[in-house]
Amino acid sequence: MSRLTDLIAQAKAKDPQMGADLEREFKALSSRRSFGLNFERHRPETVELPNRQVRKGDKVRVLPPRGETKKGDQRLWQVKSIRKDSGKWLASLLELYAAEPELQEVLVDDLVVVAEFRDKIYPGLISTGKVERGEDKPFHSVINGENFHALKALTYTHRGKVDAIYIDPPYNTGARDWKYNNDYVESEDLYRHSKWLAFLERRLKIAKELLNPSSSVLIVTIDEKEYLRLGLLLEQLFPDAAMQMVTCVINPRAGVARPEAFTRIEEYVFFLRFGDAAVESVPILSLIHI
Repeated sequence: MSRLTDLIAQAKAKDPQMGADLEREFKALSSRRSFGLNFERHRPETVELPNRQVRKGDKVRVLPPRGETKKGDQRLWQVKSIRKDSGKWLASLLELYAAEPELQEVLVDDLVVVAEFRDKIYPGLISTGKVERGEDKPFHSVINGENFHALKALTYTHRGKVDAIYIDPPYNTGARDWKYNNDYVESEDLYRHSKWLAFLERRLKIAKELLNPSSSVLIVTIDEKEYLRLGLLLEQLFPDAAMQMVTCVINPRAGVARPEAFTRIEEYVFFLRFGDAAVESVPILSLIHI
């Protein structure tokens, strides 16, 4: 459900007539499909911050009981107050984004702080180790973290300075290969494609800030499940780029079997070139197999 739908539900709870009027206008506007890629900009994703101390005013999620393998309560709550009782810290919580918010009191130890993407987050990097073998030669840096926030951190130091970005996104096959708001997106999810597009769009917008406009390249790999939607999304976000999609054979001998369908032996790669970046010809070596 999109953020606008949530806001309409809240409006209906406070003023039924106004909520109904807003919903009618929203449906009329949403029925007018413009040319191009149309999808829901879903409520921004959330990221859990397990090492953050719980404080008054924080957004939190209630963790499932220890040892429980099932998915816990995914609702978001705001900490209204914290008190100590019999040596234990208790937090008074108010449910967020609900027409009729609930109240509950939970042990602080059973909460995890959650940040939404609309919240202000000031990321920082902490060195956890290094391997030095090249002396004064160029080196690689590996950032381990939520990719949106890792990219956002780089905008402070590398805005417009990156020569190449390679993205290998989740292919959205319907398997348990990626999460949206801490929940796996299943194949039956009616919003599966638009959640994927909203997820990817937020990251591509930051990539656009990082790329060097005078000469750089963006490379994105994908398979047949989403290549059409991805192509439209890239055209909308990067209208000035020179874009080309090529086929990349990954398994020429056996391929990947598809029930009652053609075996897949390739994937697709989108190349977007900016500024004076160009494709150069390289000599093809003649090989003799004996």
